[in-house]
Amino acid sequence: MSDDRWQNKYRIESARADWHDYDGGSYFITICTKDREHYFGEIVDEEMVLSDTGKYVDEQFKNVTSHYPYAEIPLWTIMPNHVHAIVVVSACRDVACNVSPTESICSEGDVARYVSTNPTDKNEHMAERSPKRGSLAVIIRGIKSAVTHFANENALDFSWQPRFHDHIIRDNSEMNRIANYIENNVANWKDDEFYTP
Repeated sequence: MSDDRWQNKYRIESARADWHDYDGGSYFITICTKDREHYFGEIVDEEMVLSDTGKYVDEQFKNVTSHYPYAEIPLWTIMPNHVHAIVVVSACRDVACNVSPTESICSEGDVARYVSTNPTDKNEHMAERSPKRGSLAVIIRGIKSAVTHFANENALDFSWQPRFHDHIIRDNSEMNRIANYIENNVANWKDDEFYTP
């Protein structure tokens, strides 16, 4: 596959360091459902047929920029029990980072709520616990939280696996290899490491 596939739209200029702070960059992310349950739909005749939850996940990925103006998801695939995506995060600058505080808190039960009558205590505690505004973690936690909320509101059986996997995309060759993997994920479902019948 040619390296000009993305026509330099998502060009990576240099490799990222191990101590990268996730405030800007391109990432390959994988988010799984709890116990790899097929909450997002099923693959029928090599085509992914989305459930209502799967459709909502698709909507969240399509509209990510309206909630996080510093982020773009140019390519993703929703599988029965996981999602793969390329997430491009612009370096956070001023207004782009002004997301609501609830977007930086995971509502999946893995972050304890903190209650204090002293606002200074609360702010310091949350600064230590919450991911940095404008970071990849804020985006993914926000999406996961929205999907969980949707499922709860609609009485749909659903649960995420805690956390998510990310990989920093360091160059165009890697971008193209990952894009090819994402685009062919449905067709290669039975060979997938997350495959469950």
